[in-house]
Amino acid sequence: MLAILAHRTYRHLFLAQVVALLGTGLATVALGLLAYDLAGDRAGLVLGAVFTIKMVAYVGIAPIAGAFADRVPRRAMLVALDLVRAGSALALPFVTEVWQVYVLIFLLQSASAAFTPTFQATISDVLPEEDRYTRALSLSRLAYDLETIVSPTLAGVLLAVMSYNALFLGTPLCQESCRPLLH
Repeated sequence: MLAILAHRTYRHLFLAQVVALLGTGLATVALGLLAYDLAGDRAGLVLGAVFTIKMVAYVGIAPIAGAFADRVPRRAMLVALDLVRAGSALALPFVTEVWQVYVLIFLLQSASAAFTPTFQATISDVLPEEDRYTRALSLSRLAYDLETIVSPTLAGVLLAVMSYNALFLGTPLCQESCRPLLH
């Protein structure tokens, strides 16, 4: 499966995906701590609402984005979606009210929901052969699954030396570092 990384363009797309996933994963951990700071004992309710907003964004936005992915330049769309995600994550450390978290999370997750089908459509452009495309999608799925383990671990290590607000910077920093890979 890793042989597919020999394809330069896909390798760049895949690395951009991995880096963006790490940044988003760091923000997810930081979000729990932000919810506690803003809501105290009600942090669980805030996080429940945040994760509901996340799912609503994915269910509502991903199908629409999938249709748009065929009609707009994909790389430009990926970069624009990364800018929305980065801007939303950068604003999170400055929120003072729970409703602001909800708005920013809706923006961030809507951009993420649009990113996934656009990214997958881009893979089919880069690797049109079915067997290579299938391997590339499998590797992409593996990256999503591994992120659920790696991001919290990395966040835990980073929290030993920095505040949780600094973890929100992981999203824009990771996305900014992978932007050249999308060009």
